[in-house]
Amino acid sequence: MSEVQANLLYTKDHEWVEKLSETVVRVGITDFAQDQLGDIVFVELPKVGTTITANESIGSVESVKTVSDIFSPVSGKVTAVNSTLEGSPELVNSASFAEGWMVEVEVSGADALEGLLTADEYASYIGND
Repeated sequence: MSEVQANLLYTKDHEWVEKLSETVVRVGITDFAQDQLGDIVFVELPKVGTTITANESIGSVESVKTVSDIFSPVSGKVTAVNSTLEGSPELVNSASFAEGWMVEVEVSGADALEGLLTADEYASYIGND
């Protein structure tokens, strides 16, 4: 059974969103996603300052099985990138909700988080209920 944290929001593309402040969120891929991908060997992330759009690819995760896009759950501007993943992409497998985070984004608009799934909704979506 995959870990789903109650304090986060989720997408059907298996990204999680943590609200850090009124305007900044942290984004990563879920425990379910990393488990499906297998051993992650490379992570490609956008540069700080990049303007991103919700539901569009902002990078990719390469595992021994496949390469998968990372889709942004929100629109805004990238304010931080987890550069630790360049040398240690396996952190996405071992700590997808902690050291394995991907980017921080300054969201554009108060409605930026609308449409995201609650923990219960996501757990149900992946059959974790």
